[in-house]
Amino acid sequence: MIKIRLSLQGTKKKPFYNIIVADSRSPRDGKFIEQLGFLNPNKSCKIQNMHLNIPRIQYWIKNGAIPTKKIKQLIKFTIQNKI
Repeated sequence: MIKIRLSLQGTKKKPFYNIIVADSRSPRDGKFIEQLGFLNPNKSCKIQNMHLNIPRIQYWIKNGAIPTKKIKQLIKFTIQNKI
């Protein structure tokens, strides 16, 4: 099963996440198929702290990828605010 999920890339107390498409059996920070964006929760402004490639996310969802709860929230936030 293919999932769209977060991958931790930051250091201790300074998280930085990549939004990736990966096989559900691979580890969180392991091998992935494609990177679709990033999330940086350290910045104060919500608009500058994330980037999502919405067309590619829609492509992967149409082809059977399952987004996690957090990714669904980020997509909904992005579409509502049209970032």
